[in-house]
Amino acid sequence: MNRPLQPSQPRNAKQDQFTADQQLRGQTTLVTGGARRIGREIALTLARAGADVAVGYRTSQAEAEATVQAIAALGRRSLAINCDVRSEDSARAAVAQVATTFGRLNILINNAAVFATAALDKLSIEEWDAVFETNARGPFLMAREALPHLRTAQGRIVNLGSLGARHAWATHAHYCASKAALESLTRAMAKAFAPEVSVNCVAPGWIDFAGKGEGNAAAHFAAKTPMERNGDASDVAQAVLFFAAGPHFITGQTLGVDGGLGLV
Repeated sequence: MNRPLQPSQPRNAKQDQFTADQQLRGQTTLVTGGARRIGREIALTLARAGADVAVGYRTSQAEAEATVQAIAALGRRSLAINCDVRSEDSARAAVAQVATTFGRLNILINNAAVFATAALDKLSIEEWDAVFETNARGPFLMAREALPHLRTAQGRIVNLGSLGARHAWATHAHYCASKAALESLTRAMAKAFAPEVSVNCVAPGWIDFAGKGEGNAAAHFAAKTPMERNGDASDVAQAVLFFAAGPHFITGQTLGVDGGLGLV
């Protein structure tokens, strides 16, 4: 018999979080899509660990500037950079701006992504391409442009995948396929960029943002999850921090952050 769900159980931050206080001091990281939601929490988490952080954004300029201010309040240097990861020129310019401003680039976080819903039998080519150009082409372009700097720095790449890459959702086929491609790209990068650069992937499950669950769907997934709650942005950010600050020897891996939902 399943135990009753306890949605309001208090979190124990010391128990939940991987601690890497100041382990990233002297390093610079670029977080694409870092202005809000998971990207913002990743940027702040890496800053707390000592890194200077460039926050990439495409349309969320105000949110990016607010995130930069929050990072500055932590005593770290930061910069908001307009970056359309779909564009080769924009990716190249963003990486160059980071390297010029900070003098180095140690860690690339490929977080920028789009999530879309469509019935598979009615999915248009335009809808398919719109998801793949951000979720698969984007990380490829950013990694390719950042690679010379990352090789010099013995750096790291962390890609943001999804539970949907391995547990396909019928009404999100293009999204799931793009994240499956990203997992495969992670493994290919890990082989191609070794031994100087480690490349890993973090794959979230259902994530609530600031406690704002999406009604019945949030309750449904929380009830299904073995850990008896949905994830939050901090759970994902702590997994990213592990790959950013942990053993460089770990590469080509995908770490699920789903509370065991992928086991169901």
